[in-house]
Amino acid sequence: MKVFLVAILCLLIPTCAFAAEANSYRVIYDGGSVPGLKSGMAVRLFIEPKQVRLYDDQAKKDYVVIPASSITEVSYGQDVHRRIGTAIGLAVISLGVGALMMFSKSKKHYIGTTWANGDEKGGLAMQCDKNEYRGILAAMEGISGKKAVDSAPMNVKN
Repeated sequence: MKVFLVAILCLLIPTCAFAAEANSYRVIYDGGSVPGLKSGMAVRLFIEPKQVRLYDDQAKKDYVVIPASSITEVSYGQDVHRRIGTAIGLAVISLGVGALMMFSKSKKHYIGTTWANGDEKGGLAMQCDKNEYRGILAAMEGISGKKAVDSAPMNVKN
């Protein structure tokens, strides 16, 4: 019986530790009206049933807490560009690989949010990981009740 209890506890404790981080995402703040945050800072986005928080692991503080009911808009956009610098670097080593790299593109995924909580109004844009942006977008739509506005993908930059 003791072995069974120990086995259950060994499985339960790590599961609880990961569950605390299950609704958080690592994002890069790209701009907006959040005081104390600078563009390019990596923060953790917590999406909770009644609110959205931007938290800094290093400073151990919340930068903004947005009630879900005050979210007025959720938007999504992409930035597509060619990998010119990488292609040039590879062309120095191997001309064929560098030429092929010229045709590849890279995408950055951005999610924006605006809110109005009484007199307090604001907005923010954040860059999300390519593997997580769909989950963040679905969660933001779910708690706010607003359908995301899809901004047209930006033109390819050379």
